[in-house]
Amino acid sequence: MAPKSDSTEGIVLNFVNEQNKPLNSQNVADALQKFNLKKGGIQKALDTLADSGRISFKEYGKQKIYLARQDQFDIPDSEELTRMKEENAKLQEMISEQKKELSNIEGEIKALQSNLTLEEIRAREAKLRKEVEDMEVKLAKLREGVTLVSPEERKAVEGMFTETMNQWRRRKRMFKDLWDAITENSPKDLKEFKEELGIEYDEDVGVSLQSFDNLRQQGTKRTRGL
Repeated sequence: MAPKSDSTEGIVLNFVNEQNKPLNSQNVADALQKFNLKKGGIQKALDTLADSGRISFKEYGKQKIYLARQDQFDIPDSEELTRMKEENAKLQEMISEQKKELSNIEGEIKALQSNLTLEEIRAREAKLRKEVEDMEVKLAKLREGVTLVSPEERKAVEGMFTETMNQWRRRKRMFKDLWDAITENSPKDLKEFKEELGIEYDEDVGVSLQSFDNLRQQGTKRTRGL
């Protein structure tokens, strides 16, 4: 009489037949932990199934190896094996195509997730509108001639500019005095000597002390006229 499917023997027999590979009692016990079966009960079920001929077993020293009875399985012939291999190849190809489709879909999902939500778009729009409004207010004040820089800030900037110009003028004078002293009796061509030393004048790099000085004077006149 076949064991009930929900009994320990039934569960063990079904597992051994499904696996259809050599197993010891520990293998079976580990795999059937979800059924809350004790190892002693599993060992007893294996021995009972082996003694009744429902499964096969072999002894290797003190260890027993259990295996499903092979006469219960239909063994395919060479033609059937060939057909199964071809079918397996087709299935593998289908799986490969489905993996590609899945990868494409996942890529589309990631792209969609990276886009802004409607709430985020509205928040971004509100922020940009506020920035535009602030810039329009500043522009209107500029057009009306309103001073956006305080007198203190303007005075501080002008002071820094004046100090920088004075430093520039002093350094320019110091260099000229030193250069004249070095080259006073030099037989070398001064232009070639300057290039040899890697010296560049203001004019060589497109700047002029006078032009910046004129800019400062224009700013001073404009301030007085306000």
